[in-house]
Amino acid sequence: MKIIVPMAGRGSRLRPHSLTVPKPLIPVAGKPIVHRLVSDIAGVLNEKIEEIAFILGDPAFFGDDVIEHLQTLSAELGAKCSIYRQLEPKGTGHAIMCAEPSLSGPAVIAYADTLIRADFDLDKEADSVIWTKRVDNPSAYGVVNLNDKNEIIELVEKPETFVSDQAVIGIYYFKDVAVLKKELQYVLDHNIINGGEYQINDGIKRMMANGKIFKTGTVSEWMDCGNKEVTIETNQRMLGFLAADGEQLIAKSAKLENANIIEPCFIGENVVLKNTTVGPYVSIGKNTVIENSTVKNSLIQTNTKIMNANLDNAMIGNHVHYNGNFESISIGDYSILE
Repeated sequence: MKIIVPMAGRGSRLRPHSLTVPKPLIPVAGKPIVHRLVSDIAGVLNEKIEEIAFILGDPAFFGDDVIEHLQTLSAELGAKCSIYRQLEPKGTGHAIMCAEPSLSGPAVIAYADTLIRADFDLDKEADSVIWTKRVDNPSAYGVVNLNDKNEIIELVEKPETFVSDQAVIGIYYFKDVAVLKKELQYVLDHNIINGGEYQINDGIKRMMANGKIFKTGTVSEWMDCGNKEVTIETNQRMLGFLAADGEQLIAKSAKLENANIIEPCFIGENVVLKNTTVGPYVSIGKNTVIENSTVKNSLIQTNTKIMNANLDNAMIGNHVHYNGNFESISIGDYSILE
């Protein structure tokens, strides 16, 4: 089994945090988004992952440090790490074709700006499985149209009339991804463009037209990391799930001096909390120091120092110095507010 992960975009909706760190590498509940996504997919598949292929963008932004992160992730799962580049933003179908040498055999394709919780048996007899989530407002999403055999016969984008309540979340299984490769090559060769780009859906539609069987795999939770507000909400939900799973979230090396932690919280290695209350739903990266402060519902990354703060719904980057009492802030890496 292979996992193909397009992550070429810089993530403008999560600026300023994605100006210096690619969005898929921003930690949520103590672990980068792409690490959680790939690990959770591997858990659902319940079989050996032979290769993980990452499609990255501009080497000036997705540099050697990013590749090192991805190689470590692949090694943790016992998989080969393959790196490809999409140097121009030409769409999801084009991004997948940038990994053409890896497009053979059974594979999962997953976009790296979302997190899931799933527990279902993948129907590996189907030609493809499109992962979906039941939603209350299907007109706001791309949804699947099912026949009486619960097979997907159509993909419908933001339907004006009810088609189904199963929204496509951007994770796909292909029994042989070479079939998708063939259809996407046709899309590229014949310049089939939607929304100004080459789309994976056009390859999938050609597979359906050729009689391939598509089924759904329904996830119980689908969490977005598109902007600051939803990323903080995702951090809250993920901390709740991890606490319920019994995962150790507070590092033994954390130092508490007259400090109080209202769980669930993630507290990284060598964090110092002094005269401070944190929680609930706070994630703090390694080597961060917080003094004389109250922090809740927030994401704070690594090597940051916060003093005299009252934070709620805050997202603060790496290597930040912050001294103040602002609320609901979003500060990128290497900022100083004193």
